[in-house]
Amino acid sequence: MTRRDFVRFGALGLAGVRAIPASANRRLPATDVHYRRVRSYIEEQPVPGYRWASDAAYEGFRDLKYGVRLHWGLYSIWGRSGESWPFLSMSPEEKQQYQQLYKTWNPAGFDAGEWMDLFAAGGMKMFAFTTKHHDGFSMFDTRTRVRQRVNWTAPGGWRIEPCNLAYSIMETPFRRDVVKELCQAARRRGIKIDLYFSHPDWYDADFRPYGFHPLQVPSSPKLLTEWETETKPRLGNHMVMAPDPTPQGTARMMARHRAQLTELLTNYGPIDMMCLDQWLGPAVWPQVRETILHLRKLQPDVMLRARGIGNYGDYYTPEGFVPGSPENTDMPWFVIHMLGSSFSYDPVAENYKGAAWIIRNLLDSVAKGGNFMVGIGPDGSGRFHPAAIAQLREAGEWLKINGEGIYATRAREGELWSEGEHVRFTRTKDSRRVYAYALKWPGKQMVLGTVRARPESEIRMLGYPEPLSWRQDPERGVVIELPSVLQNEARRPCRFAFGFRIETA
Repeated sequence: MTRRDFVRFGALGLAGVRAIPASANRRLPATDVHYRRVRSYIEEQPVPGYRWASDAAYEGFRDLKYGVRLHWGLYSIWGRSGESWPFLSMSPEEKQQYQQLYKTWNPAGFDAGEWMDLFAAGGMKMFAFTTKHHDGFSMFDTRTRVRQRVNWTAPGGWRIEPCNLAYSIMETPFRRDVVKELCQAARRRGIKIDLYFSHPDWYDADFRPYGFHPLQVPSSPKLLTEWETETKPRLGNHMVMAPDPTPQGTARMMARHRAQLTELLTNYGPIDMMCLDQWLGPAVWPQVRETILHLRKLQPDVMLRARGIGNYGDYYTPEGFVPGSPENTDMPWFVIHMLGSSFSYDPVAENYKGAAWIIRNLLDSVAKGGNFMVGIGPDGSGRFHPAAIAQLREAGEWLKINGEGIYATRAREGELWSEGEHVRFTRTKDSRRVYAYALKWPGKQMVLGTVRARPESEIRMLGYPEPLSWRQDPERGVVIELPSVLQNEARRPCRFAFGFRIETA
């Protein structure tokens, strides 16, 4: 996609409960990898009467700009990177051990208030938390029950066996609803809430074979659109063939899927975002669609991530990269990118990428009209790595100086989000002010060819107390003089990137 394809973001949205007009470009980009997995069976145009979140919710989402994504679950006890994904390649003995880890879950270091104090100090405006990852363990007080699971070490080999448990944090020695504590602590600090939820569930055998489930079935090629290209290669020698799901099992699956999402949007107050993940395939899409319509009635303003629901979603998440240019869609986006080597806990200090990496990716995302979410995870005791804490705090100190050009800003029109490799721009919503960020120190002058400053106005460097000398050159653009005191790195107001506030003509 080229910059010429760019259609700048705007607050198109809704008024009250009015549906978005059919003419609105509320569509996922064709390049989005997760959309490609579902677009063959999810209708491009949502059913008549469908309503996205309100214009106010969209506006608030675009104002956030920066947040944190938290992966915490049973996998944190073993300290393995990759969240619950390693489960798929474990031996039967390891799978069985993993499924028993909940009996030992007792994170003595968890303190929701301390977590939110860290995020507030780091300048985060929202947090996303894994209420349930693909392994099926619920980190909240669910009243739903799992009726079938796999015994991986049964005599004579694995087998599906009946059970009756929630498989949740309330059946652990800890017996505290982490989601409830985090939501309460976040609201006290004005931090927005995003609850992650996995469509597939690898513990519940009723969910087979959806979402890379370790139990595949003879009908998998028909039930899974990505069978040959993704599911079969990913599972490889670790694939276990089980009987096809029964109609009763499928009905239980969809009922539990809906019930858990209902709990999350009923028991924890207003939720700003739901971070849905993966998909459940074409055979059950009609039921999933009815669930999404149901969720809209529960909380009409919740912003739904588009994974598994196509254009019924309100936002999408480029994962592990910042798009090379602004996307040609009015659907807002939130980059998710891991600070260490995994979204879950990483014990190696050297793997954490640093505050400079956070700031550069944040600036790149915001300049293009998106948001940036940095991914970290605590260890099994509920504590974050000291390196992660230090880097988040350092980025927060930078934001205390430079945040006015980040939060609640918008992208400049068309090609104007950057000048070369080392300058990024944002603007106020009324376009009366532009912020230019130099990703490296510009030297004695800052020259901006695409900016026309208001005559006789002040140009300031964020964090520096004096206005800067400048002139409007008819050929070069705005030429800003940087005083000699700032040529000394130790005398500059910040590190990593340098912001300039410019009143525009």
